[in-house]
Amino acid sequence: MNEREHAQDLAERKCVPCEGGVEPLSRAQAETLLARLHPDWALDHEAKSIVRSFRFRDFYRTMSFVNAIAHIANTEDHHPDLEVGYDRCQVRYRTHSIRGLSDNDFICAAKIDRL
Repeated sequence: MNEREHAQDLAERKCVPCEGGVEPLSRAQAETLLARLHPDWALDHEAKSIVRSFRFRDFYRTMSFVNAIAHIANTEDHHPDLEVGYDRCQVRYRTHSIRGLSDNDFICAAKIDRL
């Protein structure tokens, strides 16, 4: 399976509820899943979150993108941290209940890669 097929597989999965009580992904597990996403996604230095920055021509396009992310977040019941400006949006995923990364973070990131 090539890299694009791997990413598509992630994007077709659904998030599962995570109420805590499970271990976050290890750095090695996170790096394996990260390789299946767009190369602009980055793992933070503690391997507890993934982040990607997006640039747009104007506020309208930025907000359209943010609204599309909101739809994904509500559908999957898994919500990112967003930093939004006139022509930019930074998306950070981290599963807050386990204070680290879960499969859900990568599933949602793959869905954003499809936008």
